[in-house]
Amino acid sequence: MSETSAVTHPRRRDARETPAGVPEPDLDRLVEVMGEVGSAVARVIEGKDDVVRIALTVLLAEGHLLVEDVPGVGKTTLAKAMARAVDGEVRRIQFTPDLLPSDVTGVSIWDAGRRVFEFTPGPVFANIVIGDEINRASPKTQSSLLECMEEQQVTVDGTTYPLASPFMVVATQNPVEMDGTFPLPEAQRDRFMARVSMGYPGHAAERAMLDHHGAADPLADLRPVTDAGSVHALALLTRTLHVADPLKDYVLDLVRASREHPALRLGASPRAALHLLRAARAGAAIAGREHVIPDDVQALARPVLAHRLMLGPEAQLEGRTGADLVEELLTRVPVHRAGVRPATAPGWIR
Repeated sequence: MSETSAVTHPRRRDARETPAGVPEPDLDRLVEVMGEVGSAVARVIEGKDDVVRIALTVLLAEGHLLVEDVPGVGKTTLAKAMARAVDGEVRRIQFTPDLLPSDVTGVSIWDAGRRVFEFTPGPVFANIVIGDEINRASPKTQSSLLECMEEQQVTVDGTTYPLASPFMVVATQNPVEMDGTFPLPEAQRDRFMARVSMGYPGHAAERAMLDHHGAADPLADLRPVTDAGSVHALALLTRTLHVADPLKDYVLDLVRASREHPALRLGASPRAALHLLRAARAGAAIAGREHVIPDDVQALARPVLAHRLMLGPEAQLEGRTGADLVEELLTRVPVHRAGVRPATAPGWIR
């Protein structure tokens, strides 16, 4: 008898289909649901409304989120709160130096009785995957997420297995200067739609944390406000929002200007342009608009673009950051008006 592979895993629903049993949503329903999810998460993460808003935008845009900061500021708590507010299947992976790629994606195990290799899915087979301290694992293990994040599938021993819909990776990362960390490769960073930094809370927010969370787990009372099927349906609705051609040209001009910036060794990729447009659509939807405006693009340009830029030596010596360069791009790249394309642009932009 020949050796074969077997796996029992449900078929992923086509990304264009509204999940069975979920009514077709409208924009008012989207605003209501996202508001409820945001309120639920904000009760756990004190004083970080901007971070919560970006996280919900990435969820709705079907992207992945990288949360970067020092230990103890609530990175993992944010990821857990989002996962619990959305009643989907959730898995958590604690990345460590000895973690193997098969610990993430799954492994084929020989079943002597049936004489087949049976695939045992790894924790990546979930709606929301929390990758805790992702940069503590080796680059080989980090790379096991590349196919998952880009193509929403896993290939093991030559067999491809689809992942769930929706599928979102929320990864936390410590600063690379800390002991026992490995920098994320450029290809991996580029697959995260946005990066946010938690930062230390203000005095009032930290005092509220002591008052409300000092004697109890803030996640214990958090109840789901929606489910994975509804989130998928809302994401499909977001894709239909109108984006005018001049606004698409504005997005392209931003990423092109980053590639030509003299202070950058590596600018934004075509994937970055696509992510920025998708995030802008989600931001407009959360605001209750059926079309995208330049403010949506500008509000999300920093979290979407900054982590993809590689600074040159001089910029690094000057202490500049990717966010500084994105701010400069937003200042110098003109916004298009309907029917009018800017003839010239200042500085290095040609």
